[in-house]
Amino acid sequence: MFLMRKTLLFGLLAACLGFGMPARAQEMPPPIVIVEKAALRMLAPTIDVPGTVVSRFDARLAAEVSAKLEWIADVGSVVKKGDTVARLDDITFQFSEKEAKSRVDRERARVTFLRAEKSRLEKLDANNLSAKSQLEQTTADLAIAESDQAIAEAQLGQAQVAMFVTQIKAPFDGIVTEKLRNIGERLNVADEVIRLVDPNSIEVVARAPLNTVGFIENGDVLEIYNDYREGEGLVRTTVPFGDPQSHMFEVRLDVDPDIWTVGESVRLSMPTAAAKQVMAVPRDALILRREGISIFRIKDDMTAEQISVTTGLGAGTLIEVIGDVNINDRVVVRGAERLSTGMTVDIRQNGAAGPAVNSKH
Repeated sequence: MFLMRKTLLFGLLAACLGFGMPARAQEMPPPIVIVEKAALRMLAPTIDVPGTVVSRFDARLAAEVSAKLEWIADVGSVVKKGDTVARLDDITFQFSEKEAKSRVDRERARVTFLRAEKSRLEKLDANNLSAKSQLEQTTADLAIAESDQAIAEAQLGQAQVAMFVTQIKAPFDGIVTEKLRNIGERLNVADEVIRLVDPNSIEVVARAPLNTVGFIENGDVLEIYNDYREGEGLVRTTVPFGDPQSHMFEVRLDVDPDIWTVGESVRLSMPTAAAKQVMAVPRDALILRREGISIFRIKDDMTAEQISVTTGLGAGTLIEVIGDVNINDRVVVRGAERLSTGMTVDIRQNGAAGPAVNSKH
């Protein structure tokens, strides 16, 4: 009985340890790696400068007349160009418009009468039936009446403009982001009422050192990133006139409104020298060990080969490598920690290095 129990126990232990199992079942699966291809890229040394995402259409709309605020759009309202975003009490301006219109009607009637009178006197004068002085007086009165009519029409126009601007209208499509006054408040001319921002017309504004101005041009693509996302921006314009105290100049870039939000802080990679063509790989491919820097290349037989390299220029996610690296070599960017030369691997994702930062277009 003791012998049977001992044999059974040994059998269970052997099963747990894999004794007697086929060699193929005991083999570990090859490690999974992710690779990207080495490529020749135009890279330049860069520095990071701070920037801010702003809208090209960001306005604080103000009152153009003195009146009480009667209505204002809610924050978050989406409006189109020409929509009313705030309305002032217009009762006083209604009376002013009515008064101005009555004055115009009166002056027009007077002008009509004097023109008819002048025409009548001219006919009488032709027959020597009217005094010449009376015709001259009527002519002068008509000129004054026509001038008064023009003044009255101008005053009517001013009254109509005042009526029109009691409704503050959106000068562009956008979103109401801030109410600066409340309903019932008395406003004076130029008092800010509401803030309107177009979130679809955005750009990044940054200030960079003057020593970088010679290495960027309109149309260049620069890397933009922050702690939450990354992307690219197209240089729209530069203002190559620096502040003599800060030695900085302004650069503006068009960016994707689906990625960035007005008000975000970002960083830009600005070139500090002319770009040159180098062999580049992603920074994630580098293995930093005590004996030096290396990368792993995957050969055609799916085995790994460790290659010692030295690094050069770095720009964004790419870095120059100097060593036995060729174009389209598949270099490991994920899963290299436990690799060794000759180890068979399993490639689950195969891509190509991203577009070069600061490349000319």
